Amino acid sequence: MGVAGHGSERDGGGRDRDGAGRDQDGAGRDRDGGGRDQMDVILEQWRRERPDLDLSPIGVFGRIAQLTGLLGPPVEAVLTRHGLDAGEFDVLTTLRRAGAPCRPSQLSDLLMMSRAGMTSRLDRLERAGWIERQLDPADRRSLRITLTEAGRAVIDATLTEHAANLARLIAPLEASEVRALEDGLRRLILALTGPGLADPGQGAG
Repeated sequence: MGVAGHGSERDGGGRDRDGAGRDQDGAGRDRDGGGRDQMDVILEQWRRERPDLDLSPIGVFGRIAQLTGLLGPPVEAVLTRHGLDAGEFDVLTTLRRAGAPCRPSQLSDLLMMSRAGMTSRLDRLERAGWIERQLDPADRRSLRITLTEAGRAVIDATLTEHAANLARLIAPLEASEVRALEDGLRRLILALTGPGLADPGQGAG
């Protein structure tokens, strides 16, 4: 019996083959060196119960959702060590990479937040001494948000550790696999955010 009680079969060369026809070694690993995960089990069960449907996209989106959950704790641990939460980190990194002061409305748009939510976040960062609000010399009715020296120091230190942490987490993949994953996800995001994929449940008129 294979993983989770589903069967496997041996080919003529003595290798196990899983329900999707992939070659496996005796430990249940794919012949290319990869392992089997829970999504493999779920997909095999669906292939058995609904062989008429192509449910392979479940594997992609299910793993993306799983990765989101798995990455949360180690990323949050780094931010916590520097006294930040994820929302504060987002604002500080946005200001840092902008290279120039930003208006609150710009930050709201970039981070897809409500104006009220951004105001609350900026209040917390200002109290911590990491940002300051200044009148925009080009428009005295507007404010510009800038990093203080302390804010720049904390985000630089946090980002350095964050980058090292992400490099450690992605290290199991080869460089070519990272590039392929990045390219595939970019193409998918561009397609999903473009005008070409309308809701199939909506009629054309």
